[in-house]
Amino acid sequence: MSDIIQLLPDHVANQIAAGEVVQRPASVVKELLENAIDAGATEIKLLIKDAGKTLVQVIDNGKGMSTTDARLAFERHATSKIKTAEDLFNLNTKGFRGEALASIAAIAHVELKTKQTDQELGTLIKIEGNTIQHQDVIATPTGTSISVKNLFFNIPARRNFLKSNTVEIRHIRDEFNRVALTHPAIAFDFYTNGSETLNLKACNLRQRIVAVFGKKINEKLVPIDESTDIITITGFVSKPEFAKKKRGEQFFFVNNRFIKNGYLHHAVANAFNELLPAGYHPSYFLYLSVPPNSIDINIHPTKTEIKFDNEQALYAILRSTIKHSLGQYNVAPVLDFNRNAAMDVPYSFKDKKTVATPQINVNPDFNPFEKEEKLSSNTTTFKKPNSNEWNSLYVDTNEIDINTIEVEAQVIGHDLFNETESDVNAKTHQIHKKYILSVLKSGVVFINQNLAHQRILYEEFLTKMTIEDTSSQQLLFPVELIFNLIDIGICKEIQSDLESIGFQFSSIKDDTIILNGIPANANQNKLQGLFEELFEAVKNEIPETSFSQLDTIAKSLAKNLAIKNGVKLNNTSQEELLAQLFSCKEPNQSPFGKKTYITLSPEEIQLKFDN
Repeated sequence: MSDIIQLLPDHVANQIAAGEVVQRPASVVKELLENAIDAGATEIKLLIKDAGKTLVQVIDNGKGMSTTDARLAFERHATSKIKTAEDLFNLNTKGFRGEALASIAAIAHVELKTKQTDQELGTLIKIEGNTIQHQDVIATPTGTSISVKNLFFNIPARRNFLKSNTVEIRHIRDEFNRVALTHPAIAFDFYTNGSETLNLKACNLRQRIVAVFGKKINEKLVPIDESTDIITITGFVSKPEFAKKKRGEQFFFVNNRFIKNGYLHHAVANAFNELLPAGYHPSYFLYLSVPPNSIDINIHPTKTEIKFDNEQALYAILRSTIKHSLGQYNVAPVLDFNRNAAMDVPYSFKDKKTVATPQINVNPDFNPFEKEEKLSSNTTTFKKPNSNEWNSLYVDTNEIDINTIEVEAQVIGHDLFNETESDVNAKTHQIHKKYILSVLKSGVVFINQNLAHQRILYEEFLTKMTIEDTSSQQLLFPVELIFNLIDIGICKEIQSDLESIGFQFSSIKDDTIILNGIPANANQNKLQGLFEELFEAVKNEIPETSFSQLDTIAKSLAKNLAIKNGVKLNNTSQEELLAQLFSCKEPNQSPFGKKTYITLSPEEIQLKFDN
């Protein structure tokens, strides 16, 4: 029998490796930005065209590369970061595997320009599909410029898997923000299709967070600062009153590397226990510094997951640190049973060393009986009425005809008793404030009021957004909502769709949305949470076309505005819900694929008694 195992050609092996490292244009952005940081750059520019499909270019003022290094940088497993296996557990740089540039060059057209400080001329290298097409000496500024063009040009199947430009730009923005938040001392410029999207100057951490997410976030931040033998924690958490219904602004950085860790996230959530309403999540920007030999960052191709050797200790320290900071800045209630507040020295006496002796003033003319004498002199005597006067105060009730008495009666309508009286002739009945029961010829039907209303609103919103517009409920006073710059961008994208279903925007600028009108079934007091969930849904659903984006908006709004379980409905509302549900195009399922109702035939009911 012939041998069947063979070595893969280099270009196939490189494309397989590229599949692990380069998933989308945002992956290229991450790798190139991290290389620029490792090169010691203080200014970095990111240029994007066509959501990174046509061009991803990173320009830095780092130390640059020699001609030999520039050639070796595109070889697989060629790196300046490590030399031995032990170095893997003592890493202080972003990259270390030596696969990034080789993987990118295998699936794109790459142009590299680089020059070191002590060189007069730099190096130009052009690569297509891991093959060097051109190398030359050029005049170029100190540092490195890498252009990645026509991503996945030789793997059209992978290119077809890319999402719309809006979605890909959002992923690129996320990666850019993570790197920018990690290194506030570095200046970043972000250009999209020739227009400047973000200009971040070198600054401190708080200023960088404000620059990325908007000025309004500054008042929400509580500083975190703790240092122990095994970990140093710095950064910020949000005040409980600014918690969000979705997990948007949550960032963990370990040794200046963005990571995702559910265990540490649970520690943060635990620190906010009993401070947040159910379903709300805190924002945080936490920077953890630990000894490099206590973590392993070589367990995931994208290096976003790491392993700690003492997770339980880190959990306890992180939780207690956040709790302490919330109490220290009077954000969370703190009880001190050892202090009597009544014994506190008033603030005005804080710096006084001596206390003046109080003086006693005596009035020698004071007469304690003087008031009583005046009171007695002003007292009037009560005159007792005679017998005839007493009789005049009463009327013989036997002489009064009750039927002639006119009284003002209160008209009592049906609605006063709708919630309490039991109508035996009603067509529907509500069970446990969750299900609506109705009798059919073929049996009975149980309707989930929340899921049924979701279906009704979903089809209503889709109709209004695609066919007809709807009226808006005008607000007496405009409502101002605050969001980060990313969410503001999403709102501008879907503004026309939201206006078609009843939202009226006075302005959308900076980090503020001002509403003049809302749909009739929207709750003015819950608009902040509604928009937060809507923006998160648009981010996560990854819409491909304009219609699927409309579908995402309609689903999110229907879920938020639908009647919740636990709400009592009168018979009229129950019958209206039933009629509206069965007039829908697809009444049997909610927008998210769950059953809106179930039916039971008389035979199925009888089986319950027979078994």
